[in-house]
Amino acid sequence: MSLLVNEIFYSIQGESSFAGRPCVFVRLAGCNLRCTYCDTRYAYAEGTELDVPAVIARVSAYGCPLVEVTGGEPLIQEDAPLLVRGLLDRGFTVLMETNGSRDIRRVDDRCVRIVDVKCPGSGEHEQNDLANLDRLSARDEVKFVIGDRGDYEFARTIARRLGGRPNPVHFSPVFGRLEPAHLAAWILTDRLAVRLQLQLHKIIWDPDQRGV
Repeated sequence: MSLLVNEIFYSIQGESSFAGRPCVFVRLAGCNLRCTYCDTRYAYAEGTELDVPAVIARVSAYGCPLVEVTGGEPLIQEDAPLLVRGLLDRGFTVLMETNGSRDIRRVDDRCVRIVDVKCPGSGEHEQNDLANLDRLSARDEVKFVIGDRGDYEFARTIARRLGGRPNPVHFSPVFGRLEPAHLAAWILTDRLAVRLQLQLHKIIWDPDQRGV
C-alpha cells in the first residue's frame, strides 16, 4: 500500500465549494494528461514513496478536518482509493480532484469527487470519460477550466446537460489567459446556473509559489 507523494501541505482550499477553508493537501505524483495550462508540472514525476499509514499520520499531525487528495492525477496510482478510504474512516472530510479521464467509481462515494472536465483549450478534451457525469453522487462537484470562448461554449453545453442535478458546477478562467470579467459576463448573459470560480490561492499568494 504505497504511494508516490509529491507534497503534503496545509493551506487554504481555493477551487471548489469548500474554497476559503483551511485544508491539508496531499499531492500525488504522476499524471496521464499534459494540459496546456498545467500549473503543477513539477508533480509529473517528482515524488517520495510513502505507505498509506505514513501519509495518514502526516495529515493527522496538522489537526485539520478537511483533506484534499490531488495531483497530478490521483487515480493513476492504484492505492489512491485506499488512502481516501483510510482518511474517511478516521473522520476526515475528504475531497479528491481528478482530471475526469478515469472511472471515479473506484473512489469511496463518501468522498467529494471533484471532476475536472477538460475543455478543448487544454489539448486533452478527447481524454474525458464523460460517463463519469452519470457516476456522480449528490455530493460530487464538476469543474471546467476555461481559456477562451470556445472552451466556454463546450463547458456550457455540458453544464446544461447537468441541469437539475444537485452537483455544484464551477467555471474557472485560466489564470493569466482569460479575464474573469469576460467569463462572468458570458455566464450572466446565458443565465447559467454555475459558479464563477477563481483560484483563491493565486490571489492570496504568488501564483507560482508551491505549497500554498
